[in-house]
Amino acid sequence: MAARLLLRTCSVTLQLRGRMVLQRSMSTMKGIPTDEEQATGLERRAMQALKQGKDPYSILKPKEYAGTKEDPHIVPCIGEKRLVGCLCEEDNTAIVWFWLHDGDAQRCPSCGSHYKLVHHELPH
Repeated sequence: MAARLLLRTCSVTLQLRGRMVLQRSMSTMKGIPTDEEQATGLERRAMQALKQGKDPYSILKPKEYAGTKEDPHIVPCIGEKRLVGCLCEEDNTAIVWFWLHDGDAQRCPSCGSHYKLVHHELPH
């Protein structure tokens, strides 16, 4: 009986000491670090850019354009030309492919939607 009481007392004391040590260590670190404090490398760069309102890795949903000559679909590119695929109709299974060159807006040969190539800098 005495041995059980001693064992129980020791285990409760050790549990309380463990909690006190854990609480003390959390208070010295000032809480759990946020995602921004833990992020490193490309993730950190992306989070900082998103804070500034930029979208360096095309993470966000692209803005929708009308596809007219005045408001063409914007296609980012790091070169002089880019291959573009247009789904002319919503239920269409065939993709119309064409080369989009730097300069003025160009039309899709099938449906007439306008596309414009815009130079895009890579973030790294």
